[in-house]
Amino acid sequence: MELAEIWPPDQLVITAGDLELKIISDDDLPDFVDLVLDGIHDPDFMPFGVPWTAAPRDDLPANFVRFVWARRSQTSVDEWTLPFAVRRNGELVGTQDIKGKQFMITRSASTGSWLGRRFHGNRIGTRMRQAVCAFAFDELGAVEITSGAFTDNAPSLGVSRNVGYQPNGLQRTVRNGVAADHQLLRLIPQTFNRGDPLTVRGAEAVRRFLKIEE
Repeated sequence: MELAEIWPPDQLVITAGDLELKIISDDDLPDFVDLVLDGIHDPDFMPFGVPWTAAPRDDLPANFVRFVWARRSQTSVDEWTLPFAVRRNGELVGTQDIKGKQFMITRSASTGSWLGRRFHGNRIGTRMRQAVCAFAFDELGAVEITSGAFTDNAPSLGVSRNVGYQPNGLQRTVRNGVAADHQLLRLIPQTFNRGDPLTVRGAEAVRRFLKIEE
């Protein structure tokens, strides 16, 4: 058997204009490590609740690989993550994921993403979020998609606003040992601002694998 038959998410490819979203494979990991080491955000600002980018530089490569492998091993019908490598014209620019927990009951998914710092400000973040949200609504049958960002993370909140997410309350949480407000966000089909038309391969195999029924 081929690996993609054993692990059907590897069959999934989403194309939106010059962007390609494909499930992260081991072959992508060296490019990801280079992207992480090159920088994801301003060193003086931490956008993540878990400050993984603050680890010593020598530890980041193995830490990132462990994280990718852990998410893969923990994926199940009840709780899954589809983590995409996002490439523009073949060049890796970042990652976009979508997660579901008891999805067949809730039909609710959540999104998370980051871009290499040198790719910020080119609408790539908006376009890759539009692509994965369209996939979730159209191919998985989601009825809502949630996300969130710290209230001082203007770029992330701007992407969410452009895509059509609506504010859905504040959550008091901890960042770098200090209390911080996290803006919760919710997207439904009626508020979704679609982007480039999609071409999707492998959706049926993923639905079967995750036991997602129409």
